[in-house]
Amino acid sequence: MLKRNFVMLLIISVCSCKSKKEIEQKPESFTIGVIADCQYCFCEPSGVRYYKKSEERLQHAVDILNDQDLKFSIHLGDFIDKNFASFDTVAPIWNSLKADKYHVLGNHDFSVADSLKHIVFEKMNLKSRYYSLVKNNWRFIILDGNDLSKHGALTEEKRQQTDSIFELLSKSNPPNLVEWNGGLSRKQLTWVEHELLLAQQNNERVGFYCHFPAFGEEQTHNLWNYEQLLALIDNYECVEFYFNGHNHNGGYVQRSGVHFLNFKGMVDTESSTSFATVNFTKDSIIVNGYGREPSRKLKLK
Repeated sequence: MLKRNFVMLLIISVCSCKSKKEIEQKPESFTIGVIADCQYCFCEPSGVRYYKKSEERLQHAVDILNDQDLKFSIHLGDFIDKNFASFDTVAPIWNSLKADKYHVLGNHDFSVADSLKHIVFEKMNLKSRYYSLVKNNWRFIILDGNDLSKHGALTEEKRQQTDSIFELLSKSNPPNLVEWNGGLSRKQLTWVEHELLLAQQNNERVGFYCHFPAFGEEQTHNLWNYEQLLALIDNYECVEFYFNGHNHNGGYVQRSGVHFLNFKGMVDTESSTSFATVNFTKDSIIVNGYGREPSRKLKLK
């Protein structure tokens, strides 16, 4: 009788352990907030960009996001348009978000005096220019597309790499070879591959966040060396999406099962905003758009 009870207890324990493991591997649903190109400055409108209105629009977005149960919120670059003092207007609003909050570096975030560029990171609460987050069996990889750039390369080594890639690409003169774009350094690409290997080993899904597009219907806004990044992504089945800003018109394409979603710029138009919440479920990414940002459902692999 004692032996029989022991066997039954062992069976129950094994089943319980299996159930716990299955639960741990099944990612729970969660939601994040996404804003692109707030691009505030105390400046007169230029074209469709209404810079001063971004203060009010950001506050409106934060109020809505604070009413929701979010895992975190992320801004996809160009938090300001120019002038270091612009941070003092929008940073307190952003920092009032109740959930965790993260920044992606954009080209306009470096439109400040050269002497102040090194403290842009501190102003945006960034300990590193590029980094990763692991949430609910997802590995989110946050890229810095200004690593090699005319505006954001802050070391001599990076400036030399910038000049080299610019000179190399100028031979074919691609449409994205403009000074307001940028690229990923060799060091950052090596780090990206390491992150992808970790995700593969840990059975994690992967999503990228960057200011600059890596793929779309047009190439004008793309990272300079986007083809190198795409070649990396192609080697890893775990990559599900790539979110970015920069092209204020937005856009969406799918490539080899990966969703490339360009969020619309908040700063654009006189009377409408643009931001979103994004819900992650076990089989879908559901974008709930506000203002000009379309809502959409993206199926996971």
